Parts: sequence; C-alpha cells; structure tokens
Amino acid sequence: MISRYDPWTKKIRHYSANACLLSICSLFGAAVTTVEGIGNTKTRIHPVQERIAKCHGTQCGFCSPGMVMSLYSLLRNIPKPSMDQLMEALGGNLCRCTGYRPIVDACKTFCKATDCCQSKENGTCCLDQEESELLDSELGNRTCEKLFQEEEFLPLDPTQEFIFPPELMNRAEKQPKRTRVFYGERITWISPVTLGGLLEVKAKYPDAPIKPGSLFHVTNIAYILLILNVLISGLTIGAGCSLAQLKDILTDVVLDLPVEKTQTYQALLKHLRTLAGSQIRNVASLGGNIISRHSTSDLNPLLAVGNCTLNLASKDGKRQIPLNDQFLMRAQSSDLKPEEILVSVNIPYSKKWEFVSAFRQAPRQQNALAFVVSGMRVLFEEDTNIIKDISIFYGGIGSTTVCAKKLCQKLTGRAWNEEMLGGACRSVLDEVFLPASAPGGMVEYKRSLIVSFLFKFYLEVLQNLKMMNPSLCPCLPAEYGSVLEDFHCKHYETVLRYQKVDTKQFPQDPIGRPIMHQSGIKHATGEAIYCDDMPAHDQELFLAFVTSSRPHAKIVSIDTSEALKLPGVIDVLIGKDLQGVNSFCEFPENEEILATDEVFGVGQLVCAVIADSDVKAKRAAGLVKIEYSDLKPLILTIEDAIQHNSFFEPERKIDYGDVDEAFKTVDQILEGEIHIGGQEHFYMETQSVLVVPYGEDKEMDVYVSTQHSKLAQDIVASVLKVPSNKIMCHVKRVGGAFGGKTFKTGIMAAITAFAANKLTGQLYVVKYVYLKGPVLFSSGNNRNRMFFQLPNIYFFSLPLPLPPPLLLKKAKQNSCNK
Repeated sequence: MISRYDPWTKKIRHYSANACLLSICSLFGAAVTTVEGIGNTKTRIHPVQERIAKCHGTQCGFCSPGMVMSLYSLLRNIPKPSMDQLMEALGGNLCRCTGYRPIVDACKTFCKATDCCQSKENGTCCLDQEESELLDSELGNRTCEKLFQEEEFLPLDPTQEFIFPPELMNRAEKQPKRTRVFYGERITWISPVTLGGLLEVKAKYPDAPIKPGSLFHVTNIAYILLILNVLISGLTIGAGCSLAQLKDILTDVVLDLPVEKTQTYQALLKHLRTLAGSQIRNVASLGGNIISRHSTSDLNPLLAVGNCTLNLASKDGKRQIPLNDQFLMRAQSSDLKPEEILVSVNIPYSKKWEFVSAFRQAPRQQNALAFVVSGMRVLFEEDTNIIKDISIFYGGIGSTTVCAKKLCQKLTGRAWNEEMLGGACRSVLDEVFLPASAPGGMVEYKRSLIVSFLFKFYLEVLQNLKMMNPSLCPCLPAEYGSVLEDFHCKHYETVLRYQKVDTKQFPQDPIGRPIMHQSGIKHATGEAIYCDDMPAHDQELFLAFVTSSRPHAKIVSIDTSEALKLPGVIDVLIGKDLQGVNSFCEFPENEEILATDEVFGVGQLVCAVIADSDVKAKRAAGLVKIEYSDLKPLILTIEDAIQHNSFFEPERKIDYGDVDEAFKTVDQILEGEIHIGGQEHFYMETQSVLVVPYGEDKEMDVYVSTQHSKLAQDIVASVLKVPSNKIMCHVKRVGGAFGGKTFKTGIMAAITAFAANKLTGQLYVVKYVYLKGPVLFSSGNNRNRMFFQLPNIYFFSLPLPLPPPLLLKKAKQNSCNK
C-alpha cells in the first residue's frame, strides 16, 4: 500500500499498487506498507489477515498477501465499505486454487449490512429458506450452521492503524522543492518539480521516456501535471492524472452537469470501472495511456470520437493537436516532437442530440485486455433522426486503433433506421478488415464483435431518440431488451452447510470439521516461505534460458561468442555439454533436455546463459544467435495431422461390447465438430528449484516446487550419473501448480543440478531456478509436448569453503529469521 500526503489539500491518500509497476525512485516522500508490516505471528496479526485465514480464504497461499493488502488499502480509506467497493478493490487480484467465494466471505465481514435479513436461524438465509429446509430433511437435520465464528474475530479499530510519518508531512510542507536525481548503473532518474524544469530536462534528453508518478525512467511528473480546469467548452485534465483520479473527477462532474453534456464522460466512466484493476488504475496515468497508443487501449477510441485535443509543450512554446486517427496511427504530421511533452487533454462537453457509447469484450470483466474495444459517437440534426456527424473507432483488431472513416462519410445525412443499419453492417467489415492471419487469432469472433457493437450502438441511440422525441422512431421489439442491459455483477448470498460430526467423535479427530488451513495465518501474513523466498547468499549467479522461436526446425548453428564477451557472463550451456545425459528414460523418443539438432516447439530449451546478475544473464541471452532451417511438414492442427497421417501411437481406446453393431441399431447418431484453442495457463508461484551441493560424491539437496518430487529426483540423478539416494528432494509447499509442476519441473531441476555440479569446481554452487508459464505445441510426427516459456532462470551460488552441514544450517536459520 502506498500512502502520500498532499500539502495543498492537507489530505493523505492510501492506495494499493502492483510492485512491478512501481519504480523505487518514484516513491520518494511516500510511505510504503507491506503485508509483513500490518501484522505477523510474532507480534499481532491484523484483523484482515485473521479473517482471510479463518474464513478458509487460502489454499496455496501465494495470492493471499495481495488479497490482504487490497482489502487493507480499502479499509484505510473506507472502514465500512459496500459490496460494490469491495468487489472493485479485489478486481485486480487473481486467485486460481482457493476460488473467490471464501475470500469474498471473509471480506464481507467488514462490509455494511446488505438488504438480506442475514438470518442465522438454522444457518439459513431468508433468500434460500426453501432450499435449506430441503437440505435439512435430506441430512436428517444434522447440518452445522457456520464455517467460521464471526463473533470471535478481532475487531477492526481504525484508530489503531499506522499514522502517516510526521517527518514526511514536514518535508512536504516546509522543505524547498528541488529537482531530485537518482543515478543507477545504466539508468538516471530525474524528478523535476516545475513544468519549466521538466521541459529543460526533455530538451536535454529528448529520447528519454517520461513516466508520470510511478513508471520507469527519466522524469517523475506526478505533481507537475495534475491539472483540472472546468472550462465553458469542457474539461482540461492533466496528463499526470492517474486513471483512479480521473474516475473520481468524472464521477463528480457527471453528477453536477446536465446529462446532455456528459455523454463522453459517462462512456469514459463505463470503461474506467473495468479497465485493468484498481492497483493499476491507481498508478497508471491518463497521459501514459494516450501516448502509448496501444491498439487495445480502452480510452483512446472514446477520446478520439469525443473530439479531444492534446496540449503539448516544449522549450520553444506550446501547441495543440487533435487526438484523431492520424495521431493514433503515429502519422509524423500529427505526432509529438522528441522534445515535446503532453501537458493536458481537453475533453469537450457533448451537445444536445449527440450520443456517445463505449463497448468492449474481454476474457474477464476486469484485469484483462479486450479482444475488441470501440468508441462510437453520432450527432443528429436538431429534433430529427438525420445524421449530421458520426465517428466510429475500433481497437484490438490491428497494430493501431482504426477509424471507420469511409463508413462514417457514407452514413452522414442518412436517417437512423434499419436500412441505414443494414448498409453499415455490410460495409464496416470491408473497411475494418481483419485478415485470417491477424495477430491474436479469433478472427471470426472479432469480426462478429465489430458488427455486434455497431448493432448495439444503433439500439442504444434509437432508445435515446425515442426518449427525446417518440415520433422519430418505432418501438423496439421486446426481444432486444436484453441487448441494452449493461453487465452487472450480482452479489449472491451464499449458505455453506456441512454434516455434523458424530457426538462420539474424539475432539482431536479432524475428520468432518471445518479446520483452518495449517499455514493459513502464515499465508495471510506473508511469512510462508516458498522456494523463491529462500535467502540470498554471496557470489550469486543467475541463468537465463534461450528458447526456440520456431515450431519445427533444424538447428543450423548456435553462436554464443557475443554473449560470452559481455562482462559478468560466466558460461553458456548447450546441448553438447549434456552429451550422454541429455535425455531420460521416461522421455518420449528423441526428446532432449536441451535441444541439439532440431526443435519441435516454440519455447523449447536450446541453451542457457549463466552470469553474475539476472540483468546481465537476460541481456546475454538476447545476444545468442541461433540459425534455423524450417522442416516439413509443419503440423499445428488436427486437420494437418489427418492430412499427413500423423497420429499418436499406440492408439488408445476403451471398447465395451460390439461397438460397430451398436451403431447399426441405435435410434439416433449425433455427429459434429468442436474446436478448442489453447488455454492461457499460468501458475501463481513460478517454477522454482534450489540446489545445494555437498561438495563430495555429487550429493545434493534439491528444494523443488513440484507435485512429483520422486520424478525430479530421478531426472537429476540420471543427468549427474549418480544413484538416486545421492539426491535429496525437499518439497516445502507448492504455490499454485494446477498439474503443471509434475514433469517439466524435473527438467528444470536437472539443468540446475548440472550447472551446480559443473561450476562447483569453479567455487560456484547453483542455488535457485525461476521459470514462467507452460505453452502447448505440437509439430511433425512427434507427440504433443508441454514446454515452458523461459524468460529467466536464476542461479545463486554459495562459497565452497563453508563445510556442507554448516551451510545447510545457516540457510535454514536465515529462512526462519526472514
């Protein structure tokens, strides 16, 4: 949680944020509170931590600290939040194994009372009385009422929370403002405190990025560009305004102004409620969203149709440019000059007989990029349904946001009716073209969204026209009613009931009792130690994998010379280094730990670069040059496999009786096809391995986050050519695996152990491996295999002079004292 004091308003703002979005330099003058700071098992746990744990809101526990801090930040601002505020606060948090129901149940204990009577009689909610009575009759009235005892929880007392440090208040109010400069090995961070100072810096370093508030590199403009002007023609919003602040501003403006003036603002609010999550909205800026010009931007299509203008400044002066299709396509004539900055954005009021709508479709309502996003605006001749001006923008369908300019020209002057709609739906796909090979796939689905957004806009405008003048349009068919309904989350009341334990059951018998997770409190306080939490040691080494960029190709050459020239690079492992041990008995035929001659999947391991820092390892991995030649046939789909007669062998099937005869006699035979794409899969804790060599007989302790420690032990032993009893595998806890840490983790452990064994003679010991994501590929006649995208793997080293028993004892002691 980040807390900042505003010396102008004399207010303290608390907000949650993702650590990966915050540069340490941007936190100057801020108070940072982490999950370890609000409570722990050695002193006192916080009520938020207690309720998450005791309400069974943890399983693997890896997401629990984030859940705790999101809720804690909300309670610091609003001690008695509503359910809507609660759900918005948790919108940026992901949980894959616990499920959200117990987490929400824990958070609801802090909320205001709902409209439900919340009757506790017989554990029954008034909304589910009939269903619960039926359940009681089926179980013989032997059901328990609660999974947790809410009255036993620690009370939340806002007066006992941390105060904002007074020294930071004094510094903000009394110390003179001056430019701060932070120097790093490769980056210099400059934080001017005036617009003039910012323009001086930009003129001196025109290629340096500007990062409002909490993003990367040269300047921090959080307070310089926080501008809000309410003008006769509209609002002027500073480029440094965060999306969360923009949401608050627009919410107030919409309440104060007539509806006809707020069409654009209401459409922006619709997107701001679901854009990313609250943690991102708290630090991401309006200016950054505009200047990045990502095709999936939720705001740019709306700002473009709203005829917004950008106020730019440089040492040479100020100017304005329109936020239009030319700017979004980065046309040179409508772009910023290197020495210019975006100061603010003018968002005009809408006019009478003008309507603006926003549309987006994404995998999730929050915290997900949209498949297709759109902004649409239409202005009618006064008191008619004749189109005077219309603007339509689409995002997510190409490299930039696209304007349907030709379509809009055709529609201008036409009446708003079904004939116009039919022509628009036929023409829009000709202009907003999506080729079959469009990035991201799902081409047919995106095409359908393009048309359906246009249809929905037609209905929304038709409804508004009817409200303003019923004679302008006919009544809408009843079946169209659901099309005009926005998606609203329903806050369901849940009743969980479980069968009571036998009265003769011993108290220490846990069977049938709703007992809290043994590590639940440690999950919620951040004290649970995962594999990547193992403490760092001297002489750390890091490794970054180089992975295949081709799905089915022959490796012609691997050039590691440029990588080895980089200072700090220790070694580069390739398949030939594992000669004789580059496979395992349980591997499919021809599958290797590190590919040597050919690759059969994108993301397959080819080589690994070891360096004395993760930054150098990643940089060196990018310098490794691999030359490929494509192999044929390239089989990526079932249709390709059928065409080339490529099938899994042996064929596996289950027959019961005479199947052929059964098909001849059955009444009905249903045939069809279903196409299922690859799943976007991710872990909570990424793949991690810790290897501690003993220094003799290749004995090693392997701390591994896996669901199959025996397999990891066997693969490591095979690669090192030692008996399995020389390898001791430890599994402390697995932070969310979902079946993905069964087989490939052993390969990671084997490479880690091989590097540790190779570098032991050079006074290095490999400690820890880090890995992301699986992706499924298939090619040629090979079996389907699961590979991992491997952006980075970390190796830590320990000095060998320490005796092995002392080394282990020290490591365990550090873990306990963290």
